[in-house]
Amino acid sequence: MLVAVFDSEVVAAEGLSALKSLHKDGDITVYATAVLVKDASGKVSIKQAAEQGPIGTGLGLLAGSMVGLLAGPVGLAVGASMGTLTGLIFDLNKSGIDVQFVDDVSKALSPGKAAVLADVEESWAAPVDTRVGKLGGMVFRRLRSEVVEDQLVRESAAFQAEVKQLKDEMTQARAENKAAIQAQIDEAKKKAQVMQDQAKARIDQAKREAEAKITALQGQIKQANDRQKAKIEKRIAEVKADLEARHAKLQEAGRLAKEALVL
Repeated sequence: MLVAVFDSEVVAAEGLSALKSLHKDGDITVYATAVLVKDASGKVSIKQAAEQGPIGTGLGLLAGSMVGLLAGPVGLAVGASMGTLTGLIFDLNKSGIDVQFVDDVSKALSPGKAAVLADVEESWAAPVDTRVGKLGGMVFRRLRSEVVEDQLVRESAAFQAEVKQLKDEMTQARAENKAAIQAQIDEAKKKAQVMQDQAKARIDQAKREAEAKITALQGQIKQANDRQKAKIEKRIAEVKADLEARHAKLQEAGRLAKEALVL
């Protein structure tokens, strides 16, 4: 996930054209884009509807969520009032973007500025940084899969440890306390079941996303020269490696949740 912040909507349009040009040249692969603008009053709006690309509505969901967060004052995303934004933050978490990333973008996106959101594949950062830099833009990046997979592993491990601890407490508890402890065990297992279901669902989602990306990359490679083909083939290998890494984490999350259920 890439966000490039520019001084105006006009320059942001040039930035979007630059990304599409880099895609055409094979230097990057652009899957989907959207343009956000913050007006003089601080209101953020989507000026260009998200081009969904091969991966569906993920970027559209993310763009809509970021509108709500970026409209607030700097620091809101990680401030004490975050509880009022639970729905938006849930959407961001589903997209694999953490609130700190949004807060960093919010600091750069002051009134009058515009941002290009893009779901991209890059072999290296220099092409985008160079083109965006020439336009006076500032680039923020986030690997979308970092947040959710790691969080599922952590939470599944936590529920497994919680169930184990409660089981140990049960063996030493007085008879009148066992019902309350059993209720806690049942609740922890419900949460572990949710983790297991989410891990299974994300394994399928990760596979679909990777297949869609590879299809898009293979389509791009048909139009490429030999130099460009080597870069795109490297990107295809990176997508496959990322899928393997995500799959391993999700399998681990599922295993930990399953162990919690059978304790």
